[in-house]
Amino acid sequence: MASGDYVRRTAITRLAVSSEQAERLEATIDEYRIGANIATDIGWRHRVSEKHELQSLAYDEIRNRTPLGSQHAILACFQAAQAIKGVDERDSQGRAYSKPEFTAPTVRYDANTMTLFDDDTVSLATTDDRVRCELVLPDDEEGYQYQYLESDEWELAESTLTARDNDYFLHLGFRKPKPDTERSPAEDRIVLGVDLGIENLAVTSTAHFEGGQELIHEHREFERIRGNLQQTGTESAHRTILQRGNREERHSRDVIHRVSNRLLAQAVAYGCTHIAFEDLTHIRDSMPSKRKFHQWMHAKLVQYVEYKAAEIGIEVEYVDPRNTSKRCCECGHTSDSNRTERAFFECEKCGTTANADYNAAKNIGLRLVRRELHDSRRTGDSQLALKSGTVKPNRGFVSYSEQEVEVESTDKHHLNRSERASASCK
Repeated sequence: MASGDYVRRTAITRLAVSSEQAERLEATIDEYRIGANIATDIGWRHRVSEKHELQSLAYDEIRNRTPLGSQHAILACFQAAQAIKGVDERDSQGRAYSKPEFTAPTVRYDANTMTLFDDDTVSLATTDDRVRCELVLPDDEEGYQYQYLESDEWELAESTLTARDNDYFLHLGFRKPKPDTERSPAEDRIVLGVDLGIENLAVTSTAHFEGGQELIHEHREFERIRGNLQQTGTESAHRTILQRGNREERHSRDVIHRVSNRLLAQAVAYGCTHIAFEDLTHIRDSMPSKRKFHQWMHAKLVQYVEYKAAEIGIEVEYVDPRNTSKRCCECGHTSDSNRTERAFFECEKCGTTANADYNAAKNIGLRLVRRELHDSRRTGDSQLALKSGTVKPNRGFVSYSEQEVEVESTDKHHLNRSERASASCK
């Protein structure tokens, strides 16, 4: 089965290690990093990004120059090939790139270098003998790790060991086959468009709004406190910064997880087969530092939606972001003058008014609807999910009452000018 045919999860667990085990793990991490950089240098020199081809070129040199075992030398080659392939993709897109360099204190493990036992211990290959360590799991049996460790449905996959603050964390990889669902033909596709923003973290084409101001406010407060602590400059202040930063990140991840769940609930409630986001890769690359937190929020939200959608057979696709905020969702007229205010959209041609993010969400969804129809070379009715019906390129707006379907929705309206906005965009 191809790697793309699996749903994947990661369960992070701390390891209880002795001082002797820690020394062996540290030595393995250091040598693995050297091996990955050796493979990268060779792959970069020969412009090779296919993993087995790079293995044939770099394997012997890694074994000669490091004490890594055979399988860890292969994993180092594979990881280097993956990094070089990422550079090739950036190059093909006309984006800036440089030769990858491995500096993080990590090492990869697979079924040949790691064994997980029923007594919640794990055996890990090192540059010396194997070490067997205990997994430090939550006392509460509701801890999320147990749903993978105790399940016959999930199988152990490639994992990563990371050293951090004198502790060792094993990012255990698990996988299971994707749901056996046939890809819907174009005329049966129902698309949920989602716009990501700052005032609103996410807005859907079904008029569901997720505010982002609470997270932004909390992040600004953390940055203010961090600045004051940095001026203090004491070791205690440094520890406080780390503690508060970790606490903020955990809270932010939890909030974004819940937002992703509500977005998927919208997709399920409206019978959607696809979710459409803008492809913001290039925009994120050029985003100023003060917006990096927004970038992180959006990236995490998309990541969570992607892997949760895969479990229930919903596909996530990306569309060209150009002019989605300036195009009228009703008549298609595109102009800077349509956006006189950040939160409000009013078409200078047809007079349609709408919340700007809601208008953009519909444009994002419609772009995927039209693209899928074109790609499939069919003339069916791929459709965009709205609050009260769907838009079909061949029929226009069709209400749910006409389609004889019932939709349960929990929409929240946050329109800033008038209720005309919700009526004009159905």
